[in-house]
Amino acid sequence: MPDRKIMTTNSLISTENVCLHYGNDVVLHDIDFAVHPREIVTILGPNGSGKSSFLRILIGALQPSGGRIMRQKHLRIGYVPQRLSIDSNLPMSVNRFLSLGSRTDSILKQKWIDQVGIESLLPMQVSQLSGGQLQRVMLAQALLSNPQVLILDEATQGLDQQGEAAFYRLIEQVRNEQGCAIVLVSHDLHVVMSASDRVVCLNGHVCCEGAPTIVSAAPEYRALFGLGTEGALALYRHDHDHSHDDGHEHHHHDHKH
Repeated sequence: MPDRKIMTTNSLISTENVCLHYGNDVVLHDIDFAVHPREIVTILGPNGSGKSSFLRILIGALQPSGGRIMRQKHLRIGYVPQRLSIDSNLPMSVNRFLSLGSRTDSILKQKWIDQVGIESLLPMQVSQLSGGQLQRVMLAQALLSNPQVLILDEATQGLDQQGEAAFYRLIEQVRNEQGCAIVLVSHDLHVVMSASDRVVCLNGHVCCEGAPTIVSAAPEYRALFGLGTEGALALYRHDHDHSHDDGHEHHHHDHKH
């Protein structure tokens, strides 16, 4: 397990022993996590593993039941949710949507419109956008706050693998040019591995984490690589809570029940 002092030093956001309970249901427990400047961290886990809840804790939209969360003072966070909560019957152009809740100057706004490639979409209604178009619009909107940390909750949901790959290339460009850290949730190891500096596997708690090449070297993960969708499905079938020390030098956390 990585040294806690190393993990939290100069971190933008970090958590210690974070837990989340809904009544008697334990959604998350003992989560130690940190994200550092310019780092791309991918959080993987099966459905119901608490990934979305954990992201909401990171951005401050949900209070944990226990543990601590630390954010750098005056930290700017951009957030791209799984889905957009806007009434499909409500007339709203993309240009108007990008102006909601933002005082961004026109130069910065135009920069992200150009960078994300949505100039042609500005007069369109948000309700008319395809999945890929909407994801780019939501990404641009999140970038208008000039974030130090960009958090994306399964932002490529519904896209085909080619669309996913294109979106993650764009995310890498944003990190390289903007210099922000990125935390993203994904189901598809095959697509995100090349774009990730670190992978965290979450299933109610942190099962294991490390650099993609280190994590992928573990036998229980080898089947996930180079298999596309089959690899993602293998993750759902894998029982993280009963994985064992296989002798490889990947970070394997003690399981706390």
